[in-house]
Amino acid sequence: MTDNNYTLILASASPRRIELLGAAGFNPVVKPASISEELPFPMKPETAVMYLALSKGMAVAEEITGKPYDSVRDWPPPGKGLKIIAADTVVVHEGRIIGKPEDKKQAFEILAALRGTSHNVITGCCVITVEAGSPIETASKECFYEDTRVFFTDYSDEELMAYVNTDEPYDKAGGYAIQETFGKYVDHYEGDYDNVIGLPLTRLKKYL
Repeated sequence: MTDNNYTLILASASPRRIELLGAAGFNPVVKPASISEELPFPMKPETAVMYLALSKGMAVAEEITGKPYDSVRDWPPPGKGLKIIAADTVVVHEGRIIGKPEDKKQAFEILAALRGTSHNVITGCCVITVEAGSPIETASKECFYEDTRVFFTDYSDEELMAYVNTDEPYDKAGGYAIQETFGKYVDHYEGDYDNVIGLPLTRLKKYL
């Protein structure tokens, strides 16, 4: 568990990440990052997710440490440091990063391309530690990525159309969540299940 000398912050509003941390016994303050997710130059997916996770974490660290203490709920109490968790998850198929579908047509096209094949779910994580009373410039930054390979069954157009007519695909990289209804079309996976949900807890706990 997190040392009592630190306040744990999650730089994400993802309900899936909040649920994963809660199930593991963590109760972070949720403070989503607001950054541009445009990459400054082309990067490999593994590098891109770590870059974006670090950018999110640092944005939240700078926002918190640059503002006065307001309340225990929103800001760390005096004398406590910060541990900020930030993450970014992408789906990669045939070398191409697949984001969140914007509409039914795009969701159908994405999932039609993924059926009967495998893809990789890659999550970059960064834990930024700011010691109590220390400037943000001295913060330590631990970043890593986790890569899980997911294999889909060969579902039909009719099954796919029924799914894209629900609300599920549109806030998720790749248009699906393994733990929700589309999980029945996962044949098997190789690697960390929690990583596919959005947070590789097994490795993350080592930094908390």
